[in-house]
Amino acid sequence: MQGKLLLLEDDRLFGETLVDFLEGEAYEVHHYLDAKSAIDALYHEDFDLYLLDVNVPEMNGFDLLQQLRESGDSTPAIYITSARDKEALTTGFRSGADDYMKKPIDLDELLLRIEAHLRRRYGTPRVVVGEYLFDMERLVLYRDSTPIPLPKKLAELLALFVKYRGEVVSTEEILRELYGDEDPGTGALRVYINKLKQLFGKEAITNIRGIGYCFEA
Repeated sequence: MQGKLLLLEDDRLFGETLVDFLEGEAYEVHHYLDAKSAIDALYHEDFDLYLLDVNVPEMNGFDLLQQLRESGDSTPAIYITSARDKEALTTGFRSGADDYMKKPIDLDELLLRIEAHLRRRYGTPRVVVGEYLFDMERLVLYRDSTPIPLPKKLAELLALFVKYRGEVVSTEEILRELYGDEDPGTGALRVYINKLKQLFGKEAITNIRGIGYCFEA
């Protein structure tokens, strides 16, 4: 999963098109047809980014986002709307939008904009690892936008495995990357391997006896 998105779009067919496209890019998308349903969801769910139509039932998208901003919500928001005049554009940005796209939109362009805003929010792109997202630079693992604490060496081992995902990494190389010239033995490594299996499933790591490990989550 790349990130969790809230989509407010009352055109059911267009909304389903967006959902299918974005889920195909590994995003989790929650689609709402009216502002009240979206607001109800926001009481119970955290999202990485909002995609908002403007002319929707219950409350227009401008007012919805303005209320969220006034409550301290800084989640990136992109308007996707058929409103094309300069006044609507001005209102959209003044209500707290980070971006604004006029229908009809190019889906590949939408994807690039989403990626850019998530990069600004989190600092670096996150890599999908099983049901998680992993920040390779900060060595932070996330599930549903919530960071999961990992010991430093465990996070470094995960980063090494992700870097060489699908390839066999020798035990000697792993120990050299984690400990340098120190010689901690293989006991600690086995502990970390077991912890990663608890997170990603036993099948995620294959032990190549006498050689090393292959990570495939």
